[in-house]
Amino acid sequence: MSKYIGVFNPSFTADAFGLVAAGTVYYNLEAPQLYEEAIRRGEARIAKFGPLVADTGAHTGRSPKDKFIVRDALTQNDIWWDNSAPLSPEHFDVLHEDMLAHAVGRDLFAQDLYGGAEPANRVKVRVLTEYAWHSLFIRNLLIRPTSEEAKAFSADLTILDLPSFKADPARHGCRTETVIAIDFTRKIVLIGGTSYAGEIKKSVFSYLNFVLPAKGVMPMHCSANVSKEGASTLFFGLSGTGKTTLSADASRTLVGDDEHGWSPEGIFNFEGGCYAKAIKLSKEAEPEIYSTTERFGSIMENVALDEATRAPDFDDASRTENTRIAYPLYFIPNASETGRAGHPTNVVMLTCDAFGVLPPIARLDPAQAMYHFLSGYTAKVAGTEKGVTEPQATFSTCFGAPFMSRHPSVYGNLLRDLVHTHGANCWLVNTGWTGGKYGVGRRMPIKATRALLAAALDGSLAKAAFRTDPFFGLATPMAVPGVESAILNPVDTWASREEFNAQAARLVAMFRENFVKFASHVDPEIMKAQPAAAAA
Repeated sequence: MSKYIGVFNPSFTADAFGLVAAGTVYYNLEAPQLYEEAIRRGEARIAKFGPLVADTGAHTGRSPKDKFIVRDALTQNDIWWDNSAPLSPEHFDVLHEDMLAHAVGRDLFAQDLYGGAEPANRVKVRVLTEYAWHSLFIRNLLIRPTSEEAKAFSADLTILDLPSFKADPARHGCRTETVIAIDFTRKIVLIGGTSYAGEIKKSVFSYLNFVLPAKGVMPMHCSANVSKEGASTLFFGLSGTGKTTLSADASRTLVGDDEHGWSPEGIFNFEGGCYAKAIKLSKEAEPEIYSTTERFGSIMENVALDEATRAPDFDDASRTENTRIAYPLYFIPNASETGRAGHPTNVVMLTCDAFGVLPPIARLDPAQAMYHFLSGYTAKVAGTEKGVTEPQATFSTCFGAPFMSRHPSVYGNLLRDLVHTHGANCWLVNTGWTGGKYGVGRRMPIKATRALLAAALDGSLAKAAFRTDPFFGLATPMAVPGVESAILNPVDTWASREEFNAQAARLVAMFRENFVKFASHVDPEIMKAQPAAAAA
């Protein structure tokens, strides 16, 4: 029989999940207690001003190739198997039993939390972790029930996270010693062999990505904010494109920074916290996010500390480029208290184009919006990964392919219908390079990006004169107050028009090659929105 410490829910026992002989179960502990346990167990250190700093070990990011979904009667016909690795129910059973056996005698930390700020469309999640800092991480990232709700909490989804467990590919049907296995029928997620905490939160996102479309609700990998007048905006974008930075605008209320739903009632955050990239974090450029690194309760992952002062060095990428900060949403001064807002007025798709050819902003018609949503383009830059010496195009459909359980057309059709029904304006914003590719040009000035976004969101940009880009067919503004005109037309920023044309043609070819797989799943109008094979 396990021993329990914490704010106890009479209906909860680890035994009910099969953890009959676990050690002490620490239940719904708050930050001070979890700090004490993490420090006592040698899991983390304390940085200057109070954040907890953890090292995630060998895994400094997600392991998408080690994620599996149980293939059974529920999932057989509805999962996008081209993008999801199947696991048999029998292998899941063995994995489950072995992880329960591995937990015997081990202390665990339990948190009861919500995924989803809209009561009708949220999931009640119980997260059982081996590490105290993982428990604080997910407590920061998901939504905490009230004390009264916690007393009667009954989980819809249970996640068991045991980093010290090593999977056996032959026995468990997986690929390596690392495994993330989701059983949608039994509503269980098993995570083993990785200390990267992001796997926990993304498992909740993957679950909602499967269950919500059947209810007519669009799950989205995006950030969101809302103006003082109540006009909300969605920011789609892959890691490094700026969706966290740009949504944390002091003049607007932050709804959330990463995952949202769009229901008949409006938009709602899946989370109660933020998971921001910390590399090269600047107090001047990102003051709202920077302030969270000086607060007790924040968690910093893989951030280097000065040994004498324990001050963080956000420019140090020796451990990984993927340094992170996890903090409750209320650490941002202008954060929404409800995590909900009305239907979006604007939908922004962010890309970091390291080829330096996409315009800093473009207005999208409905077909173009669906084309770029399904493409999900950004680019890796040289030096971020071993062997990457030139910019590399990355296409992650729906701006979050690893988390999309169903076929992209399901999400694309939902977004198309919602944009049409509610009349949202759609924009493509390039936060990448101008004046040349990475290594030649410069990063798009964030001041210019903010000015262009402000003009788009307040409606003034719609009144500007637009030109049509000859390669991508995008409508781009010719002049915007406060923004240097040359930036608005990418070719004007390059030293050589011929080199620009060659680079643009290369990127067009990549877009077209990537989209071939969607040709039989989308309307002809969307196919017409793809860039021309040759410049006009």
